[in-house]
Amino acid sequence: MIFSTLAMLLLSQTSSGLGVTVIALAALALGLLVAMTVPLPKVRTTEVPAETAEPASQEQPVSTAL
Repeated sequence: MIFSTLAMLLLSQTSSGLGVTVIALAALALGLLVAMTVPLPKVRTTEVPAETAEPASQEQPVSTAL
């Protein structure tokens, strides 16, 4: 957004305070518009269903002897 604001200032060739203010406000409005229209990332939650969750007390040791 900073580069687009500088481009608008250079292309408009304004030197008055009012012109710079108008361009700065237009850049602010465009920045807010872009920020509001960008979709937010979806939050993923990984929950383990109760049926598949195994308590730690049911674990059995594995024999390593051949």
